[in-house]
Amino acid sequence: MFQRSSVVTLFDVDNTLLDHDRVVRDVKRHLAETFGTEREERYWEIFERTRAEIGYADYLGALQIYRTQHPRDSGFLETSLYLLGYPFANRLIPGSLDAIEHCGAWGPTVILTDGDVVFQPRKIDRSGLLEAVDGRVLIYIHKEQDLEDVECEYPADHYILVDDKLRILSAVKEIWGSRVTTVFPRQGHYALDPEVTAKYPPADVTIDRIGDLINYDLATLLAATK
Repeated sequence: MFQRSSVVTLFDVDNTLLDHDRVVRDVKRHLAETFGTEREERYWEIFERTRAEIGYADYLGALQIYRTQHPRDSGFLETSLYLLGYPFANRLIPGSLDAIEHCGAWGPTVILTDGDVVFQPRKIDRSGLLEAVDGRVLIYIHKEQDLEDVECEYPADHYILVDDKLRILSAVKEIWGSRVTTVFPRQGHYALDPEVTAKYPPADVTIDRIGDLINYDLATLLAATK
């Protein structure tokens, strides 16, 4: 338990601090080379079905299911090692670490993300994000449904939430209201899809890239809060 802070800044990971779209492209290329196009497509069918069922991306879980359907395909070993050894530090979006450091000047910075219990922690560790936030990481199935736990773990008078998904920002704003400043970096396929973004109200602050956050001081962010 942390003592109550005046401000805590919460950072999403995928396409907020880390170029997840690039990671997916790399994984797709690896799968095609390892399994062939037909079985690569089968893996993604399993992946998407699993994500719809459990609510988050589970790369290794989908690989486990793929293995049960193709038990003699030794490519799963190579793919497992590829995923666990992936160079996530090379996929940080420029300015990510600077943004974390900048926000750390006014209070604790915390990783707040969704994901599985193996691959997502591995990603956060190998990318250097775990060290950047001094180990302060929260991983949920649906983070917008666990805000009470966030408040228990890192109590604060005010939160700043940085996330590339307007859906998440809107959901959290509904619950926390003026206690949260929502920051929307327009990065990744969700943030740049006009049909997706049109479904939700704008965030308190919109920036083109995560590195632009260093141009905002705390007073400016608080003043933008609706």
